[in-house]
Amino acid sequence: MRPIVAVIAVALALSVSAPALAETVACHLNYGGETQIIESAPLATPYTGAPTAIGSFFLFRVVFVPEPSDLARINLYTHAELGEVPIPLQHASYPYPVRNHGRYGFTGLQRVYEPKRESELQYWCEIRNA
Repeated sequence: MRPIVAVIAVALALSVSAPALAETVACHLNYGGETQIIESAPLATPYTGAPTAIGSFFLFRVVFVPEPSDLARINLYTHAELGEVPIPLQHASYPYPVRNHGRYGFTGLQRVYEPKRESELQYWCEIRNA
């Protein structure tokens, strides 16, 4: 085999066998003047992944299921924890793959209000290469 052909063959083999960059969803949350980032790796099923407490009233959950392609989605859930059962405030669903659009990722800037105390949660999410 010629040296150049061998180099090309090896390069092609490596590019086919090399794993693709894994993507994550990073959500930037602002509540009560404090900002935090929640990052979620892909999940095998939409039934896993616990919500994150934001302050003393909000629960925020990211469900990133990239496969199978016909069901691939990123779901974002915001609940208010006011009693025995969390109250759903917002559910946003984005077919995957998504693209970031400017300053506020793929979601744009979102505002969610807790109904009892009128507190505001602001968030936006972006797709990241890990």
